[in-house]
Amino acid sequence: MYNVGDKIVYPMHGAGVIVGIEEREILSEKRKYYILKLPVKDMEVMVPVENADEVGVRDILTREDMDKVFEVLGSEEKVEMPKNWSRRYRFNMDRIKSGDIEEIARVVRALERSDTSKNLSTGERKLLNSAKQIIISEMVLVYDEDYEKIVKIVDDAILR
Repeated sequence: MYNVGDKIVYPMHGAGVIVGIEEREILSEKRKYYILKLPVKDMEVMVPVENADEVGVRDILTREDMDKVFEVLGSEEKVEMPKNWSRRYRFNMDRIKSGDIEEIARVVRALERSDTSKNLSTGERKLLNSAKQIIISEMVLVYDEDYEKIVKIVDDAILR
């Protein structure tokens, strides 16, 4: 069980700090929830305590592990992606849902580079923005830097 003040990652939403643990009644059922404050968009999310492991909640990475994410963002590695838009979207969504931050970084890198060579569809652009926010939110907490600085660092890493 996590405690108030712990920094955790909630897949598909990003990293945040637990600002409270509250019991709430939803649909006639009392449950404990982590109240997670995300650094991106100043948002709060409720995560059921009993389902935290099931949904993939984890501790934030160490600086050393996060440095590997930067390597992925800047690498020239090419990932073979489906040509069909809907299959490509699903392929990338599955990679994001995995919660593996290196896979999410590969999605960001591939979509950013695709965007410079050809314009992304609206759906892929939303997917890119979502994946970037997941990475940036964790980096803000790992490196203890402000949001704008991390955005610039991430963009610079991709364009290397």
